[in-house]
Amino acid sequence: MSQYLLSVHHTSDDPVLSMSPEEMQPMFEAVGAFNDRLMAEGAWVFAGGLHPIDSATTVDATGAEPVVTDGPFAESKEWMGGFWIIEAADLDAALAWAVDGSRACNGKVEVRPFQGE
Repeated sequence: MSQYLLSVHHTSDDPVLSMSPEEMQPMFEAVGAFNDRLMAEGAWVFAGGLHPIDSATTVDATGAEPVVTDGPFAESKEWMGGFWIIEAADLDAALAWAVDGSRACNGKVEVRPFQGE
């Protein structure tokens, strides 16, 4: 089995960012059910949600001294808000999981395979 990153992306005009906790509850329940299904079918490796992009810190140690900067690495209209790491037989199976994940979290999901050993 190969491992894939299913990443959920947001934009500044994403409606989910302005939802109240009560409005988000159905989405939380749908994501919970999706997570349960991933676990039950043996595809689950790990998942997590991320704090908003403004909580990011970037570390650049490519020079003589490390530079630590508040904020994301790059200015972007989109950012990762959460992710799943799954195991799937192939890309088609990972894409099928991504369809269900996208429906559950009501957002775009990018699928990327991990590099081999």
